[in-house]
Amino acid sequence: MKIALFILILLIILTSVVLTRAFMLKPTSAKEAKVSLDTSERSVGYGKQLAKMVQKETISSRFDPDRTKFLEFHEVLEELFPNVHKTCEKHVFNGSLLYKWLGKTDKDPILFMSHQDVVEAGGTWEHEPFSGHIDETGRVWGRGTVDTKASLFCIFTAFEELIKEGYVPEVDVYIGSSCTEEWSGEGAPATVAYLKEQGIELALVLDEGGMILEEPVGGVKGTYAMIGLVEKGYGDVKFIAKSNGGHASAPTKNTPLVRLGKFMAEVEKHSPFESKFSPTLEEMFKRMAPNMDLGMKVIFANMWLFKPLLLKLLPSISSAAGAMLHTTLAFTTAKGSDGLNVLPQEAYVTGNMRFIHHQPNKESIEAVAAVAKRYDIETEIIYQDDPCPVVDYHSEAFRLVEETVREIYPGIGTCPYIMTGGTDAKYYGEVSKNCIRFAPLYIDQQQYGSVHALNENIYQGVLPMGVDFYKAVIKKSR
Repeated sequence: MKIALFILILLIILTSVVLTRAFMLKPTSAKEAKVSLDTSERSVGYGKQLAKMVQKETISSRFDPDRTKFLEFHEVLEELFPNVHKTCEKHVFNGSLLYKWLGKTDKDPILFMSHQDVVEAGGTWEHEPFSGHIDETGRVWGRGTVDTKASLFCIFTAFEELIKEGYVPEVDVYIGSSCTEEWSGEGAPATVAYLKEQGIELALVLDEGGMILEEPVGGVKGTYAMIGLVEKGYGDVKFIAKSNGGHASAPTKNTPLVRLGKFMAEVEKHSPFESKFSPTLEEMFKRMAPNMDLGMKVIFANMWLFKPLLLKLLPSISSAAGAMLHTTLAFTTAKGSDGLNVLPQEAYVTGNMRFIHHQPNKESIEAVAAVAKRYDIETEIIYQDDPCPVVDYHSEAFRLVEETVREIYPGIGTCPYIMTGGTDAKYYGEVSKNCIRFAPLYIDQQQYGSVHALNENIYQGVLPMGVDFYKAVIKKSR
């Protein structure tokens, strides 16, 4: 009886502590913050200029070495930004670009980056993918508007307007824009190789990545700038099953395709990868917790208690949140027999892996290879990149970006977060300790979902804020 009473008292105390911690979290300004679209002539003019950039099709492919379309796109840039091209030192690396704006000192240079290439644009669009159509709501339509010609436009415009004003930066400022980002090609590595040859160490690299979103995670109210500080590693892996083949009229058990199917089903149902909250992810949820729904607030205000539960539940609640906890494996291509009535002697599937920092390439591949082995499946590595260095959210570089966001977008929240995709910034770790992935543009949920999909578009009314953001970072850098 005494033990039961003691347990009851403990539960009452624990419940009280948990609820008190949750109710102590008061909503922040981000909960009610909204981004107001600029409707001035400035935004209208910017929209027309961005449309010209979108109208030049710049689809890239590892199977197409011709760079003519990118050289033509460079001509569009020269037309739109004459002061940049008169003032800045320009280098071209087989279609990829690097501009240097000479500052008063060569100490602590910074580099803004946004790629010029886009992915293909199949399917039926509401407005043609390279039309640059601007509708009555001020949306500029077309492939590359979000990913990433809008941010590239804002970077160039910030340079163009500051140069026109006669401004000279305190430090050297660079623009990097590869034409091979969409397939991890040679553009960014060639640029980095040049910077290394020149002995340049960048105080800040600011590439694409997170953007400004309302309700970036389900159950979190408000508007947040999601600032990417972590980029996972990348890998393509082939899983191969073999047999003696045979005639399909008399199939044996556990043929290659069946074994591959069982293997894929097990990996999907029982992930072999270790889930873990990184300091970056904990900080992200800490900043969002005050604006969460009550149920979520109770849990995230008490991570010390609920963390083991969250590690189990988050991946099933949100695939995006789950991808921030562990290595991911997505099966992408497959091949079996060439004949419709022939059992394959060899079949394979390929998997795209994104390696988390606490279980990088070797450990993650070994974990999934152990599962494959149980089904008599071989594992072959096609390609791999290591996870990128993590940028500390206490760093001066992060604070600079964060402070500038708050100036340009008053009231919105700022959150460090883990990139689940890849960027050209992964190559720049050799020349900078502070590679931050963030484009300072507001997008809605439809626009977020349009990246690499149908009907990509962006509001022209967010472009002035993007330009002002880059200007502010330039002026703060010294």
